[in-house]
Amino acid sequence: MPILAIDTATLVSSVALATEGTLLAELTLETKKNHSEQLMPNIEQLLNVAGVSQNQIKAVAVSIGPGSFTGLRIGLATAKALAYAWQVPVVGVPTLEALAYGCCVPGAVLAATLDAQKGNMYLALYQGQGNTVAVMRQPHVVSLAEAIKEWQALDQPVVILGEAIKLYNGKIPVSDKLMVAGPHLAMPRAANVAYAGLEMLKTGISQDVMTLEPMYIRRSEAEELWSARHGGLK
Repeated sequence: MPILAIDTATLVSSVALATEGTLLAELTLETKKNHSEQLMPNIEQLLNVAGVSQNQIKAVAVSIGPGSFTGLRIGLATAKALAYAWQVPVVGVPTLEALAYGCCVPGAVLAATLDAQKGNMYLALYQGQGNTVAVMRQPHVVSLAEAIKEWQALDQPVVILGEAIKLYNGKIPVSDKLMVAGPHLAMPRAANVAYAGLEMLKTGISQDVMTLEPMYIRRSEAEELWSARHGGLK
């Protein structure tokens, strides 16, 4: 069952095609171009390289956040439009969960992170279970100091994944219990979104193409500025 996966939650634009246990093709770019300019051409190129036609796609998986507000909206709008046009299920995969899929270390807590701006990070905790992950703590916003305190309070070894690897290079107190994954695991990948989406579909999970929404966690900069100027009114 070929699944098309899209991840535009960060500055990285990644698309992939996969079936159960097989990655057919993946295109991941980190460029200054807007997602809206490159996403559809990348998907077209992906299909051509993999030799997969549109009518062979059985589902669309998309990274739903947290992450870039603009990137999430573009990725989600594209995924929903394609799923609607192709009449296939759409699956929303939390971005941090997809990161954890890329490093299912047995016996360790997977601390998936993304930049939340203003000195903060998005953090979620997962436990590897074979080829899948289980949620230990849902995505939330923390400072580096708060994250370190949270990691050090855990009984199991912790593997840090995602953008904190680059953001706080040299500032994380690495030890036998607190480990930092390689820099290649800092980049979100659509392949992981595909694998997570396939697992969700196997358990009967999919979303309504008309109502699927991004997982923002916090308000956008524009919303925060508006609230500050209007005395906290919504």
